[in-house]
Formats: sequence, structure tokens, C-alpha cells
Amino acid sequence: MGERLRATGVCRAVLIADAAVGGTHADRVARGLHAAGIDAATLTVPSGESSKCLAEAGRLWDAFAEMAVDRRTHVVAVGGGVTGDLAGFVAATFARGLPVWHVPTTLVAQVDSAIGGKTGINLHGGKNLVGVFWQPVGVVADIDTLATLPDREFVSGLAEVVKYGMILDPDFFVWLEENAAFLVRREPRALAHAVSRSAAIKALVVEQDERETTGLRAALNYGHTFAHAYETVAGYGTLLHGEAVAIGMAQAARLAARIGRVSSEIVARQDQLLKAMGLPVEPAGSLREASPLMAVMARDKKTVNGRLRFVLPSRVGQVDLVEGIDENLVRAVLEA
Repeated sequence: MGERLRATGVCRAVLIADAAVGGTHADRVARGLHAAGIDAATLTVPSGESSKCLAEAGRLWDAFAEMAVDRRTHVVAVGGGVTGDLAGFVAATFARGLPVWHVPTTLVAQVDSAIGGKTGINLHGGKNLVGVFWQPVGVVADIDTLATLPDREFVSGLAEVVKYGMILDPDFFVWLEENAAFLVRREPRALAHAVSRSAAIKALVVEQDERETTGLRAALNYGHTFAHAYETVAGYGTLLHGEAVAIGMAQAARLAARIGRVSSEIVARQDQLLKAMGLPVEPAGSLREASPLMAVMARDKKTVNGRLRFVLPSRVGQVDLVEGIDENLVRAVLEA
């Protein structure tokens, strides 16, 4: 890692690290930077979704100011999606933009959030409502870091992997069906393929639609309109992001079936794969009240002129952005 940064002329860096990996993976990165002759300091942020907030961003901005960080200082985000989103946002906005690198240490970050340049923080009104597109200089993902993840966090990341099969790659979906048990056991060969293929799909989409102007990148939000509503209503951190995405994909497929886009067989097939990964496909009873969920969905970034839009499948390997769906159908899915 240190040599990669040094090769680009970096002399100074600030690591923003999840507190959970501050003494392990972040220390390893810092040692590598120091060995390459790069002056590096480390700032830690608390683990969990609650850190993606304006207060934490402000704390980091103030720390940068006290450290006299300038535009030649590179930011290195070490941790999962929360740390990457927050660090990317702080890097994009301090001094009108600092170069940022991502060292994702969770599965969801390696296959999804570290790739593509989306940054953001949450508001009480919704998830990721404040943010900018800010592409990293590079992403360095080491699957060995995944060995330290608690089971629940690792399994959560598999939801995004399933997503890639559903939205763009039916062959990958079949491969996941055949290799689910190997992935759950973190078998290195299977894990390496899942991470590399997922990252390649994400990068391909981002290259063609970096800022979601053509609609192609919207496919990456499959299940996320439902998921963000569940995360917000449950309280950030109650559901892990991947758990919410798994439920959201299941609900999106059910909605697609209600309007005749897919058969019940597709719904069951996706459910079966998610369950094989150890992921939930139904919300808890306390999250079956439609009104608060619909209120959050109304603020979703894909909503236009008050009209809900959903990314829905038409088959395994293809999804579309669909609008004009009767809200009563959405309520029926939420309350089923």
C-alpha cells in the first residue's frame, strides 16, 4: 500500500479508520505508509451507521484544520462502508477536495461501497441524503481482512453479491446458487471469485453512468429503496445494511410479481439463495407498518415529483427503473 501511494508522489496522508480495525488493519496500513517514507497520521471513527452524521464529519473537518491538512494530503479510508462513505465525503469537501484511497475491510465495502465514488452522510430524514460523487484514486481490497469479520457482518455483505447476479449477470447468479455454502464458509477461492466478479460488475456500471444520468447506475440500487426505509424506521444500526438490502430485494421481487413483471418462481429462487446465504427475506413484525416506511420512501433520491420509482426485476439478470406504481400495491407488499 505504501509503495503504491509513494509511486504517485504522495508525501503525506491521513488515515480515517473504523475504531474496530484501528489497532489491526489500520495499523498495518500506517506501518506500510511510514516504511515508504510517507508521513501518516490516523484518526478513528466509532463503528456503526450512527457515525455517518454531520457531527462526525464536523469533528474530522476540525481535526484536518488543526493538522494543517492541505490539498496535497491524501486521505486513506480503512474500514467498511460507513467509514468509506464518511471519509470520502470529508475528503471531497475539505479544502474543496482531497485525493482519497479506499482500503475496504468488509465484504460489503469490497464489492460495493468502496467502488464508484459515492460518498454521503445520513440525516434524521433519511439515509445518504447529503453527499457528493468523489472518485477514489485507488481501491485496495485484500480478502484476507474478511477473516476477522464477525459472522453477521460477513453474511450481510453477501446481499450485495447476490444483487449483482440479479441485476446484470444471470450466469453469476447460477454460480452463487451452486457455491453458496462455500461462500458462507469463506472458502478463499470462492470468495476471491465473488469479490472480483462483483467489483468488476460495479466498475463496469460506474464507467458507463458515473453520476446516474442515463439510468444504468440506478440498477445498483436494486432493493435499496425498501432497504433504506427499513434502516431509517428501525433506527440506524438496528439492521445491518446488507440485511436491509436482502429484505429490500425480496420486497422488490414481490412487488414486481404483483404487477406481472416476474413469476413467483423468480421470487422463490431469489428467496432461496438469500436464505442459503443466511440472509433475511422478511422484515420483523415491528417493521410491517406501511405508513412510516412510505414516508421515508417519499424522500428517496429516486423519487421524482412525489412519484415513487423502484428498481424491479424482469428476469434474473435484468432490472429496470419503474415508476407510476399504485401506492396501494406498495403498501400491500409492505404489510404482507
